Amino acid sequence: MVPEISIVVPIYNAQKTLEKCLSSIFDQTFKKFEVIAVNDGSTDRSLKILKNYLQKVTIINQKNKGAAIARNEGAKIARSPFIIFCDADITMKPEMLATMINVLNKKPKASYAYSSFKFGSKTFKLWPFSAQKLRQMPYIHTASLIRRKHFPGFDKKLTRFQDWDLYLTMLDRGYQGAYINKILFTIKPGGTMSSWLPKSFYHLPWLKTVKKYKQAEQIIKQKHKI
Repeated sequence: MVPEISIVVPIYNAQKTLEKCLSSIFDQTFKKFEVIAVNDGSTDRSLKILKNYLQKVTIINQKNKGAAIARNEGAKIARSPFIIFCDADITMKPEMLATMINVLNKKPKASYAYSSFKFGSKTFKLWPFSAQKLRQMPYIHTASLIRRKHFPGFDKKLTRFQDWDLYLTMLDRGYQGAYINKILFTIKPGGTMSSWLPKSFYHLPWLKTVKKYKQAEQIIKQKHKI
């Protein structure tokens, strides 16, 4: 039976968070999913932890190539009509998948569903989808449920703001998102795959204050003509 959702978990030295992440996936109330774990050249115990889930998880083991390529490699073998990228430092709430797929089933014109989330103890309450706001800032996290036929792939040349570029690319193609006004997942601070979220995110607008993100910001603005 073909699963309804493919969950791609990119992993790089995530031994401290991986077990909790996987447990939250298998605790989902919605059960019709497959899990594709991409070990991106981890040098810690991540691969050993993954091997405890051999009967439940499809494992891709590759040299360290970065989060974008790891996610794309997982997407290549995904079998489901919906796909979600769950970084190894994310803990899903049990109702996350059920809530997101219900929204997309009710809103056939939406290409993806996204929610608010927590970063440690901080709550990030997002907004209903706005093309204008999306062009201004990367407010939608990678952990959104996407219609696979609309997924364009991550730009492997970018090392920052890969999620922003993804949603802008989808916007360029006429695809929009559906907002879920609930907190459906938590990111553990200090995680290896979700380090896109700088501390200055707490003080919006924060893009102007983060120098190391400037180059990626300019590339993305030129690429999408914003």
